[in-house]
Amino acid sequence: MHYDRIDARILEIVQKNNRLTSDVIGEMAGLSPTACQRRLKRLRSEGIIQADVSVVSPKMVGRPIQVLALVTLERESADIIDRFKKAIKSSIDVVNGFYVTGDADFVLYITARSMEEYEEFTRRFFYENRDIKGFKSMVILDRVKVGFAVPVELPPGD
Repeated sequence: MHYDRIDARILEIVQKNNRLTSDVIGEMAGLSPTACQRRLKRLRSEGIIQADVSVVSPKMVGRPIQVLALVTLERESADIIDRFKKAIKSSIDVVNGFYVTGDADFVLYITARSMEEYEEFTRRFFYENRDIKGFKSMVILDRVKVGFAVPVELPPGD
């Protein structure tokens, strides 16, 4: 995966607003719309751009309960880790899941319609899973910063 200074500029632009047209992005990056479209297509096909998404307010869609859960597995083995990753991916309540180092094995960002619904989720997702040693929940009071933008480093030599 290779990208240059112009690709880096395009990445900065689309991370701030992915609804801009190729005309506008191209103008901001110093490219024709066609050249911009080609670059965007390549950035997507190479996996540099993983997805084009909209950030939705959980509260505005009826899921005001937001929780970070720190999950510890019974033991770390490849099959247990893979099973839990699969469970994370298949749960609509788990918005984000991270396999991490430290005291916990996974950190999950979960949304729910109510605390009662979150409790039902914990019973179903955590307590019924024999691979889970324990979990700690932290209810989010305020989403201070939300986004997916990452700093784009210029490639070496550019």
